Amino acid sequence: MKTGLLWFKNDLRLHDNEALTKAIEECDELIFCYAIEKSNFKKLDLGFKKCDINRFKFMEQSVVDLQNHLDKLDAHLLIGSDSAAQLLPELVEKYDISDIYAEEEYASEELNLIKRIQDSLPSIDFHFYWGKTLYHKDDIPFSIADIPLSSKAYRIPAGKESEPRKTLKKPTQLDSVKKVKSTKFPSYKKFGFTKKEYDSAKPVLEGGETKALKRLQYYTFKSELLTGYRWTRNRSQGLDYSSKLSPYLALGCISPREIFETVKEYEDKIKKNQSTWWLVFELVWRDFFTFKGMKFGNKIFKTKGYKNKKIRFENNQKNFKRWCDGKTGIPFVDAHMRQLNETGYMSNRGRVNCASYFVHDLNIDWTWGAAYFESRLIDYDVSSNWMNWHMQAFEIYYTNPIHQSNKYKAQDFIREWIPELKNCNDIEVLIPWEYDISEYPKPIEIFSKWETAINLIKKIKI
Repeated sequence: MKTGLLWFKNDLRLHDNEALTKAIEECDELIFCYAIEKSNFKKLDLGFKKCDINRFKFMEQSVVDLQNHLDKLDAHLLIGSDSAAQLLPELVEKYDISDIYAEEEYASEELNLIKRIQDSLPSIDFHFYWGKTLYHKDDIPFSIADIPLSSKAYRIPAGKESEPRKTLKKPTQLDSVKKVKSTKFPSYKKFGFTKKEYDSAKPVLEGGETKALKRLQYYTFKSELLTGYRWTRNRSQGLDYSSKLSPYLALGCISPREIFETVKEYEDKIKKNQSTWWLVFELVWRDFFTFKGMKFGNKIFKTKGYKNKKIRFENNQKNFKRWCDGKTGIPFVDAHMRQLNETGYMSNRGRVNCASYFVHDLNIDWTWGAAYFESRLIDYDVSSNWMNWHMQAFEIYYTNPIHQSNKYKAQDFIREWIPELKNCNDIEVLIPWEYDISEYPKPIEIFSKWETAINLIKKIKI
């Protein structure tokens, strides 16, 4: 009798899950587990938790949804509240487990955890399967060491020479160890959150495979919003300007291959255009950042970056706090930061502007901003987050938040998230420091490079 352990991590789904599929094929019976790493909720020296309440709540929703799916198949999910390094050895001993199945990792934090577990369980056979990207890492025309520095140099050869593997079906039955019952998701209190914080946390989306697949169907076949994605993706307000699949991808509630196959079906049955191409492009871009992150390792977390560039940062603590709180006095930045703090989400347009302002105007170490986004974003992905910030610091030209607020007609978005400006007209709401609006903070600084954009806004017809 071969008893296996399926260790769920950031692959919180039953569909297209190779580790799960292989475990079912190779074992007579299975134990299923998920372990919360308590260290992920520690307070950083920067003054906030490594993962804040919205990330915790979205994770809880996703794990509970997975548990419900397992329960329907007469299986179970055992949830640990300290670390997999503690939970897995306990389960191995209790259930006489010989093999552990899990998704393969690549970032140092996760790899170090796996090594600790393997060292503590020398007689156990570990089986890891790659499932994080659209193209399997073994199928792309590059070794990890040879991943190009530019996305175009990666994307074109990868698209020509690679093909996503077919998705794996969701299991219809599971041979789980008998008389094992699922354990409850641990209380928020164990991770240092208050009842007020927990009750008031409202992630913009509800976590879990059920909601992920429903969102995919809604954005494609039910609403046909995908057809306009190319032209709406730079907006900030509402839910429907973009797919909102990134939070589900981050925790593996949906697989990139599932999205790809649905888009291809949509192209066949509804419409193929720039938008369908662009959504697949975003998945390929995500792959590129993952493989590039693998190439450079821990250098992507360092202030000098993988290019080893030295930049003199001022690191004004008060300005950092104002940016975090959405009180810089720059409405386009503040509205996005307040949205992030409340919902755990921010548009791509917001991320670009908030990061550019942070690095180039406030002149604060970009890793501080990346760490804050890591704390808050429910779609936090290690490579996507840190590589995007790295690009803002070292590779992308400055983004003017005053010009961008006008270009993308952000007045209503700003009014939604900054109540101090809700009664302002279309000019005042973009440049309130030019008018007598005492309720809203004055900007940290007004830069001369904004002058042209400010003058353009003053000419808006109202």
